[in-house]
Amino acid sequence: MTRGNQRDRDRERAQARGSKKGSQNKDDGLTPEQRRERDAKALQEKAAKKAAQAAGGGDAGGKSSNKK
Repeated sequence: MTRGNQRDRDRERAQARGSKKGSQNKDDGLTPEQRRERDAKALQEKAAKKAAQAAGGGDAGGKSSNKK
């Protein structure tokens, strides 16, 4: 083999990258029911904020309907 230990090192790096991403979501100490409640509350707040922006008439996207 001409690659030497390159393949092994790449596997170790890939495993390290994968474990970082998975640990952020799984290790929050909440039960599934608590997680659902937390996520539902966050979605409601986000929807309320978006509705308030739409009701206010402010276009946060920066898009203009004026065409020249």
